[in-house]
Amino acid sequence: MPRPPRLAVRAVVLHEDLLLLVNAYAGRTDLWCAPGGGVAPHSSLPNNLKRELFEETGLQITVGVVCLVNEFHDQKRDFHQVDIYFRCTVTDPVIAPGWTDPEGIVTHHRWASRADLSRLQVKPDSLAAVAWGEGDAITYDPLEPILR
Repeated sequence: MPRPPRLAVRAVVLHEDLLLLVNAYAGRTDLWCAPGGGVAPHSSLPNNLKRELFEETGLQITVGVVCLVNEFHDQKRDFHQVDIYFRCTVTDPVIAPGWTDPEGIVTHHRWASRADLSRLQVKPDSLAAVAWGEGDAITYDPLEPILR
């Protein structure tokens, strides 16, 4: 019997026209994504996102509106994840030197320009368009293959 989809939340944080990115897998720095992670039961999606972003970067955020729903899947591993992306703001964008994710998943982070994203491998494919898009229209990406 297939596993049910995993639910995760992610933050689209733009500060001074730079987007906050983290490495997608522990120690791997050639694949970038928006910070966030799995949802713990009995906690709101925004509270889960605040917790995840703090764990990964040490930053405090204000969570805004939903801007993207994305599905990743890998049939070979019976993996299906639904990510809900929120527009977020940060007052202080400085990540403390030596900040470490207690779970050891995020080992690198960076603030990237839109031009930087064109040279990086970033998931989901629509992240740049959503981050720098106009308005607050929600985008939906169905079943995007996961990269390993």
